[in-house]
Amino acid sequence: MILSYFQITFYEDRNFQGRSYECSSDCPDMSSYLSRCQSCRVESGCFMVYDRSNYMGNQWFMKRGEYSDFQRMMGMTDIMSCRMIPMHRGSFRMRIYERENFGSQMHEMMDDCDSIMDRYRMNNCMSCNVMDGHWLMYEQPQYRGRMMYMRPGEYRNFSQMGSMGRLMSMRRINESCY
Repeated sequence: MILSYFQITFYEDRNFQGRSYECSSDCPDMSSYLSRCQSCRVESGCFMVYDRSNYMGNQWFMKRGEYSDFQRMMGMTDIMSCRMIPMHRGSFRMRIYERENFGSQMHEMMDDCDSIMDRYRMNNCMSCNVMDGHWLMYEQPQYRGRMMYMRPGEYRNFSQMGSMGRLMSMRRINESCY
């Protein structure tokens, strides 16, 4: 069997049981392939999975490995959509802002930050502009709590995107994640 660079297999039941669906690209709604999804295997590449259709709701980062029970491992009851994360080999650059619509303090980042409070004395990060690379942003310091996947683009208001409103630590998705 030849694997594409990105491949994830979803299963309807825990422990890789039940019907399955192999995916090697973005999938905005898995309900047409599976009635539910409670486990998966990532054969290659990295993906974000979401508990709602159209890349909405809670999201989790999945790299190569086996995820036998979403409920037990992540508190997630089902996966409804997934997004492939392309590998980025260049530089990483992002501007973070304390307020919505790029307001108040701004800092430019090129590497991981485990706490914006400690590094920049910022109480909030509520908008950003990702210029280069793909990033994971977390609601708490030390890369904890719920996360959001950020690809290049402008993000004017995290709370309108369905997030927790503010993000307190950021990590690059680079070769070490694959």
